Amino acid sequence: MSETIQPSVRLSALLADPGLGLSQVAGPADDRLIGTVGTTEIEDPTPYLVGGELLLTAGVRLPQDAEGINTYVARVVAAGVAALGFGVAPVHQEIPPELVAACDRHGLPLLRLPPDTPFVAVGQATYTAIAEALNRDLREISKAQSALTSAAARPDALQAVLNQLSTHTGAWAALFDAQGNELFSAGPRPPEPTPRLLRDLAIRTTARSTRDHAKGRPPPPAAAADHIEGVHLTVHTLPRADSTATPLVLGQAAVSPPTVVHRQITGVATVLLSLLTSPRHALSTETRSVGALVRLMLGAAPAEVAAALAPADASKGDHWIVVHGRHMATSARPHPASRPGGDPAQLAALATALGTPYVHIDGAHLLALTPSTPEASPSAPELAAVLGWTLGFSAPVPASDLPRADSQAERALQRAIAAEAPAVIHSSEALTVHALISPDDARELARSRFAPLARAGTPGASALLETLRTWLTLHGSWDRTAAVLQIHRNTVRHRLARVAELLDVDLQDPGVRMELWFALHWLPDEQTEEGQTYP
Repeated sequence: MSETIQPSVRLSALLADPGLGLSQVAGPADDRLIGTVGTTEIEDPTPYLVGGELLLTAGVRLPQDAEGINTYVARVVAAGVAALGFGVAPVHQEIPPELVAACDRHGLPLLRLPPDTPFVAVGQATYTAIAEALNRDLREISKAQSALTSAAARPDALQAVLNQLSTHTGAWAALFDAQGNELFSAGPRPPEPTPRLLRDLAIRTTARSTRDHAKGRPPPPAAAADHIEGVHLTVHTLPRADSTATPLVLGQAAVSPPTVVHRQITGVATVLLSLLTSPRHALSTETRSVGALVRLMLGAAPAEVAAALAPADASKGDHWIVVHGRHMATSARPHPASRPGGDPAQLAALATALGTPYVHIDGAHLLALTPSTPEASPSAPELAAVLGWTLGFSAPVPASDLPRADSQAERALQRAIAAEAPAVIHSSEALTVHALISPDDARELARSRFAPLARAGTPGASALLETLRTWLTLHGSWDRTAAVLQIHRNTVRHRLARVAELLDVDLQDPGVRMELWFALHWLPDEQTEEGQTYP
């Protein structure tokens, strides 16, 4: 990722130095970079040139005829000389017109050095300007590195790093996944088609990098660039340690080509973004969390170990928000990996967006715990919807009430799916029908109402209740219920017929549906004596 900064100075800086008195008399006006200064009076200096020089001469051995001068200029241009400086007096009182014509012909800037400007002074001024430019570049890189590393320590690290990258490079920056979904972006968004072109370049680069590399090992970072309609596009794939992880791509769009300094800054940002989206960082596998897991496995209650999982900053509170998610796959957006943990890169991105390391993805299902305060109001990150996730959020609860929050989050998720909304947040109104009934009486009513389901046999009371709840949530739609539960519509009909039979009700009666809906809301999350678990 590193790139050596070549010390150089702009030709315009030397022309603007009043102490030198230089003037350009021929050649293009483009502002070339000068890397060194050389003085020569031999007929063919090309064996001693490396390119990028300001070549100074007094014309002592300059050919006398136009053809010879033309050959001389053609040679130094081919050797990569950036500009030619001609000192007038004592050999030539003025620059030969044949030299002016040849420099114009071959596109070589020609500078006039007045008689009182020594060649040594030009060299000293050039190297002083080069040193100042190098120090300025190094200061800019150092300042950007400091800002990027500070941003990486923020809670919103991914967005903060992109913000700093855009600030220090002047480019619009975006982070894409392998399908071209825009996860985060920073800087003024350019008009179309620039975002689409950058997205397409990212997709092509990712596909080529993955296709051309040996299977079983993560491909090395790849980069690509394009220049379209006055906009410079660049993309960099993030380094990966896991060959199964979906590659992420950093894209940039700017109106000017990236400088060496900008490329250095982008390299630092790429490494930081790679670390921030790695599974290890996202899952935060540090000692406190591991210790909490050990205690849970050895029988401790969630309320006993929650303090070890909460942020070290006590101001962030001792409450938790439970998040349930369902990945709504489409032909253009397939399900994430079905193995436990899901895709590592997507897991890392979601963990960062949700602001918690405690995220679990299993196929199309997501569970998360987010530290919170009692007064906090959850908010759904836009990234989740971009990646195809529909979310349900509970209210903030203490660790002892996590089972209740789990039910709230699941019900909120079902409402979000029914409303085709990206997310629903659980809310409790002060004056509702539920508030008119004693909680104990409501729970007892729910237990007795659904007690006959304990005799259901296969698939069990839990499956019947889940089907009933989903069907009621979706306003009695057989097809949508089947799609959400990922079962056949005939299975939905069979289950609901069994519910109607065991409860002795008519599910087509709106009053019955209302009664069952309230009973489902009050149903406690506990095991019955028969061993069935109610959702």
